[in-house]
Amino acid sequence: MFLENTINHAKQSGWMEVICGSMFSGKTEELIRRLRRAEMAGQNVEIFKPKIDTRYDETDVVSHNYNKIRSTPVESSTEVLLLGSNCDVVGIDEAQFFDEHIVEVANTLANNGVRVVIAGLDMDFLGRPFGPMPNLMATAEYVTKVHAICRKTGNLANYSMRISDNKDLVQLGETESYNAVSRKVFVEENISKNNVGDEI
Repeated sequence: MFLENTINHAKQSGWMEVICGSMFSGKTEELIRRLRRAEMAGQNVEIFKPKIDTRYDETDVVSHNYNKIRSTPVESSTEVLLLGSNCDVVGIDEAQFFDEHIVEVANTLANNGVRVVIAGLDMDFLGRPFGPMPNLMATAEYVTKVHAICRKTGNLANYSMRISDNKDLVQLGETESYNAVSRKVFVEENISKNNVGDEI
């Protein structure tokens, strides 16, 4: 289990936490848990999500279990820096949908004493590193990888396999569009569909 930084500094020290994994692995649930604890401690918390993510709610960040927390939808990562600079804690959901500048934004906030908690898919539906997530993971102090359970094998699932025919990189969806699957299932299914090559 992740434990928050408990070192007592004369001046608050910022840091970055990344929660990553496949669809249905509990990323947003863990993000909400950490931010709720910060709110209960009386810290000034702001949460941001990309404006394109309207699956459950236009504004709130909502988990698959329908836990939710208020958030501010933004068009670009620059808005996160402008709106989050005076906070104790900044939460960012669905970070894979942000532009690459989100890495600089998150590091700037952390360098200025803000705790930055980020959740996002680490791989796209083809099993490739997704957007800015690899660089966020590389520069974070803490990285937590969470897993779903593969319905076909019962093993840990760390791939988000698309079951629709849409080939766009970004397709918002839930169980009608994606399954969380194990490596074995992901490789076998994608080879049969000719979606991926020998790189997997």
